[in-house]
Amino acid sequence: MKSTALLLLLLAFAAQTSAVDIIAHRGASHDAPENTLASFKLGWQQRADACELDIWLSKDGRLIVSHDENTRRTTGVAKKISESTLAELRALDAGSWKDPKWKGEPLPTLEEVLALIPDGRRLVIEIKCGVECLPELGRVLTASGKPAAQLVIISFHYDVCAEAKKLFPKIPVLFLASFKQDKASGKWSPTPDTLIAKATRAGLDGLNLSSKGPLDAAFVKQTHAAGLKFYVWTVDDAAVARQLVAAGVDGITTNRPEWLREQLSRDAN
Repeated sequence: MKSTALLLLLLAFAAQTSAVDIIAHRGASHDAPENTLASFKLGWQQRADACELDIWLSKDGRLIVSHDENTRRTTGVAKKISESTLAELRALDAGSWKDPKWKGEPLPTLEEVLALIPDGRRLVIEIKCGVECLPELGRVLTASGKPAAQLVIISFHYDVCAEAKKLFPKIPVLFLASFKQDKASGKWSPTPDTLIAKATRAGLDGLNLSSKGPLDAAFVKQTHAAGLKFYVWTVDDAAVARQLVAAGVDGITTNRPEWLREQLSRDAN
């Protein structure tokens, strides 16, 4: 009986593992320079279900892929994206900081990354700026010809999420959030009730939450009961990933997609 119970438990974990989306954070950013075409190509090569990226609107109205609004960290040249033109930004080297072999990797446009999405994979687009980018985002997404099933929109800005859902009703929109813990009481904020209520009120499709917070099976169950998906970022610890899979999360964002998938697959076998 014990061996049968163990087998059933392993089969259940295997089913959970295969159902969890593995999302490459800024591409395969452990191995390649983040938010570059090289990183996204590698992310999909490393069997990620989706690649995640960040976008800002340039001075001349183009959607530039970069986590930071200022290019200093990844290019060595300080330029504020909102105050720079596409041509100025494209002249920068966004690869050498990671390793000399990546020299010459440019800051991509969203159009370039959309063109790379393999069949059956997705792109998770984090909007770092405000609602002012949504008209251009709509133009770019329409021009790409990519179906809504291959796209996800996320943002920490609640107004951006709400407006994006109105404009792109067929594209899943997830509300990003992180947590703070009160040192005296130990209580976390925001609460599950608050996050679920906000997402529901705006008609969003789910939550995308920091792994450094009060995430457990009860929180996931409550979120699912509200008809919302439950995604988590950014996890490069196999033990934490296992706990999240056991809790029933829908997806995990990681800098190491292939490595994490291998860790979880090993557990299931």
